[in-house]
Amino acid sequence: MSDALDIARRQLLAPGELGETELERALGQLTRRGIDHGEIYLESVRSESWVLEDGHVKNGHFNCNRGMGVRAISKDKTGFAYSDEILPPALIRAADAARAIATAGGNNRLPAWQRQHPPSLYRPEDPLPSIATDEKLALLQRLDAEARAMDSRVRQVILGLSGSYVTLFIADSSGKRVADVRPLVRLNVSVIVEHQGRREQGSAGGGGRFDYRYFLDDGPASRFASEAVQMALINLEAAPAPAGAMPVVLGPGWPGILLHEAVGHGLEGDFNRKGTSTFAGRIGERVAVPGCTIVDDGTIPNRRGSLTVDDEGTPSERTVLIEDGILKGYMQDRLNAHLMKMPLTGNGRRESYAYPPMPRMTNTYMLAGSCDPQEIIASVQRGLYATQFGGGQVDITNGKFVFNASSAYLIENGKVTRPVKGASLIGDGPEVLKRIGMIGNDLELDEGIGVCGKDGQNVPVGVGQPTLRIDEMTVGGTAL
Repeated sequence: MSDALDIARRQLLAPGELGETELERALGQLTRRGIDHGEIYLESVRSESWVLEDGHVKNGHFNCNRGMGVRAISKDKTGFAYSDEILPPALIRAADAARAIATAGGNNRLPAWQRQHPPSLYRPEDPLPSIATDEKLALLQRLDAEARAMDSRVRQVILGLSGSYVTLFIADSSGKRVADVRPLVRLNVSVIVEHQGRREQGSAGGGGRFDYRYFLDDGPASRFASEAVQMALINLEAAPAPAGAMPVVLGPGWPGILLHEAVGHGLEGDFNRKGTSTFAGRIGERVAVPGCTIVDDGTIPNRRGSLTVDDEGTPSERTVLIEDGILKGYMQDRLNAHLMKMPLTGNGRRESYAYPPMPRMTNTYMLAGSCDPQEIIASVQRGLYATQFGGGQVDITNGKFVFNASSAYLIENGKVTRPVKGASLIGDGPEVLKRIGMIGNDLELDEGIGVCGKDGQNVPVGVGQPTLRIDEMTVGGTAL
């Protein structure tokens, strides 16, 4: 099996007759007027998606895209240009444009070429041809039939199957030459049920950095269909959620999306360098209760948010952000780490070659505690148990958030009782960290569906947490 650097040479460099001579020439052009750091990012993307609605193929899409992004950094200024041509003339033009945007700075001499190839966290194989098109559609049709057979109240089933194969190559003025080959697949199941004129929805799904065979045979696909139907049926029975301040228990796994949004973004380097995050300048301070440890870990094999190297060529790391309640550090890309005089953490990410990198999360989660989940539930006399979340909004400057719970239940006298709908959780991230009363021993990561948006760029991410009790949180609901 070829390594990522060999694959990148064949797919990205050879077709445009780009070699080390051409790269050196472009990097020399990029840095000749005193740019502090120059970088060339080449990328090829092949992707597809299938949508099956009510047993019929509603959409099939295939995309093939390739191009380059060239970045010049001078102190805190960044010049960036991109092209959808990976050819020597286009590379020189992009270098000229990026250099013109970011003027002034140091004076670099290009060092010798340094081949770098960290151990890969996933197999560098294209998932798109891993099973035939007929098998992909047969999988979706089987899940459609399974979902409908589970209950006569199922009215609509929508299934989505998608995959991508990304090859990237990075050359920079430090002499770095590094590549990565990233497979990614995802399966989504959405179900609508109806009873006596009332319609409710449920959804489930997952994926990761492997191929479509993961979903076949004894894979998780049937479980996703069952979970989507069960969620929809439970929502049929749900009563309006209560409103007011009360204890809230968050289930394990996907509810970590609340921490991702309300806390994680505030720990990214750029917000802290600019002083706009509520966590800015607070390293070494207590920001959460003892026992609360939050990490960003891009090194977990085959996870959706994992990266062998980030989009600047830095090897991915397991970064401890908060340890036992004490703020330990931030997630960094090259620019912000340099300006803040902090180490790189492998969190420089971009949506594609057409965007410059910025500090972003990978797989962000809270570590397990020592409490039994049933003990946590039993400790609450009256409260809310939230197991799934939909959309939400967060203000990074103060951590204030509003999240909608798509699956939630009442806790009454220490027991989970009736399902409720229309619940929203209102609060601010830093305050939530100080109100954690119990941390479960049941850490789970999400199934692999996360997408994070920031400044118009979307990237795949992972989240997770154990069961948590928040001693008090404002719940927005419709019940009196």
